[in-house]
Amino acid sequence: MDLLGGKWKLRILWHILEGATRFSSLRRAMPDISEKMLATQLNDLEADGILSRTIVSAKPLHIEYALAPDQQELCRALADLCEFSKNYAAKNNIALPDGACCPHEAPSGETPVRVV
Repeated sequence: MDLLGGKWKLRILWHILEGATRFSSLRRAMPDISEKMLATQLNDLEADGILSRTIVSAKPLHIEYALAPDQQELCRALADLCEFSKNYAAKNNIALPDGACCPHEAPSGETPVRVV
């Protein structure tokens, strides 16, 4: 469970699935995480094979992160976790913030994700 444990890793994955693929866009999406912590978490997720890192251009440096190609099972698990969260919130009269989860759900029940 350490693979996705901690305060930030699941949040980072949600934002990447929402389309925040650059460091700067992740930083804007999560203003309460420090740059050092974000860099550490991204490096850990990449080292564990969860994320892939692509250098799009060298000057200016443009790096994009995406769910690694072999992580579709994780994407389905995240979609299931999101569905549980929505059901739990509805049963317990808890309001979820807009965009709290699952913006990437597909009508067919499949969860598409940008992979590289």
